[in-house]
Amino acid sequence: MSLSPQRRFVTPASDETIEQLAARALPGDDGAVDKIKSWNLHIFAMRRPAGLLLGSDVVFVEPPRTSAQ
Repeated sequence: MSLSPQRRFVTPASDETIEQLAARALPGDDGAVDKIKSWNLHIFAMRRPAGLLLGSDVVFVEPPRTSAQ
């Protein structure tokens, strides 16, 4: 059995902001911060302060895959 494709992800660098992570992971994409927030509700919905990134976070940098992918 082969492994299924996985979503691309990154982990934040020490003291990296969401804006810095977005610039690093999705360079040149003007909507990168909003995309990353929508793909990572596990980080942005409940965490206080909102948007605080931890070095142990898995931050997805592409949308969820559908079962057809």
